[in-house]
This record gives sequence, structure tokens and C-alpha cells, in this order.
Amino acid sequence: MLSSPEAWSLLIQFFIIAVALIVANIIRRKVRLLSRSLMPSALIAGLLILCLKAIPSFQTLLDKGVMEIVTYHALGLGFVAMALKNNKIESRSSTLKVTETGALTAATYVVQAIVGLGASILLYLFWNRETFFYSGGLLLPMGYGQGPGQALNIGSTYQQVAADQGIAFHGIDFGLSIAAIGFLVGSLVGVVYMNILRRRGELKVKTSDYREAYTLQDYESDNEIPHSESIDKLSVQVCLVLLVYGAVFLLMYGVQHIEMGGFGKTLKPLVWGFNFLWGTIFGVLLKIILRRSKEAHIMHREYINNYLLNRICGLCFDVMIVAGTAAISFDNLRGLWLPLVIVCTLGAVATFYFVRKACNKLYPTYRHEAFFSMFGMLTGTASNGMILLREIDPKFETPAANNLVLQSIPAILFGFPILLLVGFAPTSLTNTLITLGILVAIFVAFCLFLFRKPRRRAEP
Repeated sequence: MLSSPEAWSLLIQFFIIAVALIVANIIRRKVRLLSRSLMPSALIAGLLILCLKAIPSFQTLLDKGVMEIVTYHALGLGFVAMALKNNKIESRSSTLKVTETGALTAATYVVQAIVGLGASILLYLFWNRETFFYSGGLLLPMGYGQGPGQALNIGSTYQQVAADQGIAFHGIDFGLSIAAIGFLVGSLVGVVYMNILRRRGELKVKTSDYREAYTLQDYESDNEIPHSESIDKLSVQVCLVLLVYGAVFLLMYGVQHIEMGGFGKTLKPLVWGFNFLWGTIFGVLLKIILRRSKEAHIMHREYINNYLLNRICGLCFDVMIVAGTAAISFDNLRGLWLPLVIVCTLGAVATFYFVRKACNKLYPTYRHEAFFSMFGMLTGTASNGMILLREIDPKFETPAANNLVLQSIPAILFGFPILLLVGFAPTSLTNTLITLGILVAIFVAFCLFLFRKPRRRAEP
């Protein structure tokens, strides 16, 4: 058994991901056009694998199913690692600005959902009812706003729901393709617009002439466990992440065995698709338990290490991007190129103009820094936003970086109703139209909050 090739089949998939990442990083550093485009190495690695899939022998070596599973779990584990970190709000980012940034994130999801859903309904009614799903446009905010992991989760659910209705919709490949295109939009459009602003004189180039100096506090906090004693500190972080993720599985497994009637047919796949959300909730709960244990003197050492959790999070998201892009099947997209181009183009234009307008209103003193960080995140991931921000604010002198990091919790709270609508819409065309109407109402509410007039202080 152990000496057979089957024992190595799973590791071969990770070997492919590892080699692709290393080669992509070398190519990005050596090819000036790619380095100037600010495309993440993980996306280049995924595109390399897509090109190699044209070779029949390589296509048999790559397991599409394993890549989808890796994408699914990398998303959940990455969010758990993020939730476990001890985040501290810095003075440069006020609570109000963090809340407004979270609202802007959720509002952009709504914009993308309205655009995508409107386009998909029209395509379903007037183009093709056999291979395109009327709720398929809701994968736009999942791919652009959330990334490959969530695009895969919801795409898989939509693919199954569409199949039950006799529609041959390849939701997994459609969602993953939107996510891959989102990375390209965030990188290429962001760089082009940045150069336009520079030529107009509206944006000054800022360069950092020094390397950041790190202190011991950047790697660990006070009273932490030793780096290597009876158990390595990295092992402790991995165990905490897996402990939380195990609790997530028990929750989803328990819900799966609850009798819900016809409603459960729609809800249960959605519960499995929201592994990242449950991971965030359980991660925060574990962090609270550990903190209360220290306050009660039950636990005397600090077990959470932000630096190592950041590395785990970065690894998970890099692997997620590579595996998610590699899992795309061009054969399944053969009849979906037109809706893919329409949905992605409309989504890019709407995201660009809405985020720019909102940033001009909310952040008048650093509107460009805020725009590039938010646009990069809302078409790719938070790392894309940070890469674009570094080009014009390398020392993070504006609050844009802090806003981007701290907005995740208010964004989840603001965006929770949208996630519920994602599960409600695909049940029928009528419910999809109702969802579109509710999304428009939510968008109006967000606009009233984001574009409200500031209160004037009373004259003394």
C-alpha cells in the first residue's frame, strides 16, 4: 500500500502547487511587465497550471476534484487563522472610519450582486435557459468580493440547485473564472488608473528608501510560550486553527442531520458553503475563552502568536488562489463565455465607479490611497489591496491600511443579510426577482449612510 503510487497521489497535487508558486515568483521578479502589473505570484502560478493543462499528459496528472477540495479548505483555514489573531485598533483609524469602511465593503458587494443578478436574469430570459442559471450573476460578488474559495462554495451549491431544475449550469467553473478575472481586473486596471493619475499630476510617487526594521514585539507579545519546548510554537498555532476548524465541521455535520423538510434541501448545502463564516465565529469565541482564562488565572501564558498566524493565513490564501485557478475547466465554460464576459465587465465598471465615488466622499484627505486599497480588495483579496497601496503609500502613513485590516468584522455584520439572500435567490426565478428588489432597497440604505451629510458642530 505505502509503496504504491496511490499513496503519493495527494502529495503530487501539492507538489504541483509548490513548483508553480516558485516558478511564478521567479517569472514575476524577472519579467518587468509582470512585476509592474502587480499581479500576485499565486495568480500567475494558477495561470501557468491552466496553460499546462493543454498538455494531455499533464491534464491526467492534475486532479480537478482535489484542487476544488484544497480551495474549499484553504479558505476556511485562512479565515480561522485571521479570526484567532489579537487585533488592536490603532489611533490612526477611528471606530467610525472602520465602521464606514466595513459598510463600504458590504455596499460594494450589493452593487456587484445587483449588476450580476440583473445581467443573469436578462441572459436567462433572452439568451439561453438550458445552460445558464438565472441566479448565476450572484457569483459576481462571491468571485470579485470574496475570492476563489467562496466562489467555489456558492458555485457548487448553485450548480446542484440548477441541476435539480434541469439546467446544465457549471457553477464551479463560472465562479472560479470570475475570481480569476477579478484578480486581473484589480491588478491591471489598478495599475493603469494609477499611471493615469500620475501623468495628470494628481498622484505623487512615494518611494521608501529604507528597509523596515523589526523588533521582537513584531514577532511575539509579552508572556508568550517559548518558541520550542515540549511542543513547537508553530505547532501550537496549527493545533489551535485545526481545533476551531474541527468545531466548524461538527456544527455543519450536526445541521446536516437535522430534519428540516423541503427547506433543508436549500439550507444545508449553504451551511457547508459558509465554512469560512463559522470558522470566523468559532475563532473569535476561542480567542475570548483564552483571554477569559488568563484573566481568571486558569491559564498563565499567551498561546496566540500573531506573526505565525499571519504566516499560516498567507500560506492558506496563496494555496487557495493557485488551486482555485487551476481547478477551472475551459471545456465546461464553452457555452458560458458570453455571460462571463458581460458579467465581469459590468461588475468591473460598477465596482470602479462606486468605490471611487465613495472614497472621495468618505476619505477626502487620502482618497487615492483609500480607493486603491479598497478596489484591489473588492476585486481580488486584501493582499491585492495592500500591494496597490504600497505603490503610493509605502510607509502606510495614511489610515488606509488600518481601515482595510480592521473593516472585516463590521463588513461581516453588514454583509450577513446578503449571504442569506444568496441562499434564498436560487430556489426559483420569482425569488430571484424578489432578491433583486431587496438588494436595491439595501443599496439605497447603504447610500443614505455612506453619503450622508456630516453633522455641523454647534457654534460656541
